[in-house]
Amino acid sequence: MRDEFLWVEAYRPKTVADTVLPEDLKKTFQSFVDNKNVPNLILTGGAGVGKTTVAKAMLNELGCDYMVINGSLNASIDRLRTDVANYASTVSFAGGRKYIIIDEADYLNANSTQPALRNFMEEFSSNCGFILTCNFINRIISPLHSRCSVIQFNMSKEDKPKMAEQIFKRVNSILTKENIEFDKKVVAEVVKKYFPDNRRIINELQRYSANGKIDTGILSKMSDVNIGELMKALKDKEFSVARKWAALNIDGSDTAIYRKIYDSMYDYIAPQSIPQVVVTLADYQYKSAFVADHEINLVACLTELMVDCEWK
Repeated sequence: MRDEFLWVEAYRPKTVADTVLPEDLKKTFQSFVDNKNVPNLILTGGAGVGKTTVAKAMLNELGCDYMVINGSLNASIDRLRTDVANYASTVSFAGGRKYIIIDEADYLNANSTQPALRNFMEEFSSNCGFILTCNFINRIISPLHSRCSVIQFNMSKEDKPKMAEQIFKRVNSILTKENIEFDKKVVAEVVKKYFPDNRRIINELQRYSANGKIDTGILSKMSDVNIGELMKALKDKEFSVARKWAALNIDGSDTAIYRKIYDSMYDYIAPQSIPQVVVTLADYQYKSAFVADHEINLVACLTELMVDCEWK
């Protein structure tokens, strides 16, 4: 029996070559491994694109000791000071430098914890390196930028189909190893819906495969967002309908909904209201990084659009 129940952990790539990343990023990370020197890094990009995975893969290939700290859960300066100081001040059993990976470092307090982290980087530089991952690079203070190499997890139009094909092959392999019956066309729909969030793709497939099969029956559970229905409710000032729509479609993340409204707004909203829509969407998308309840934040955004917009 495997130690890891979650597929995202059980099948996490162990080498840089096995990660699902654009080729230029792979070459950069592979060069760190080949040179046996991983500098202090800030890895920034969207959720599930492989930031933590490639950090662990590099350190595993080099045989380095490392620890992982979740910045969103262990964000207090006292906790960070204790964890970092205790770990970074001791000698590695494997020899060479030790590393600390701080996930979601953008949730560390910018007025206290992040400045302290800057000091830790200097104090333990001879013994310990740091890799920070974040979704919002603007929330990382400048002194940390200057002490790290910043790598953006961007994808070009040419990269996207290649990477989607890679993750499609990867999840097919996982499903086969897990003895799950699956329809490749259905798996392709799951990849299409959630790409480039590879973690979400794997988690959703694990959830859907609970009964040992992935077939067309799951498609009704993951039907795409119907923006037309939402826009009609907003135009008709039907708040209860819009609220119900939000509850049914948020599916754990509101980012895709903001994007779909942005992409389709010219079809439903009068041209003179478009600039205000862009500002409103940007405002609420930014707030979604901080709020406790994403559904309430989304409903607030929809309410503002309902009140302020002129409709076609």
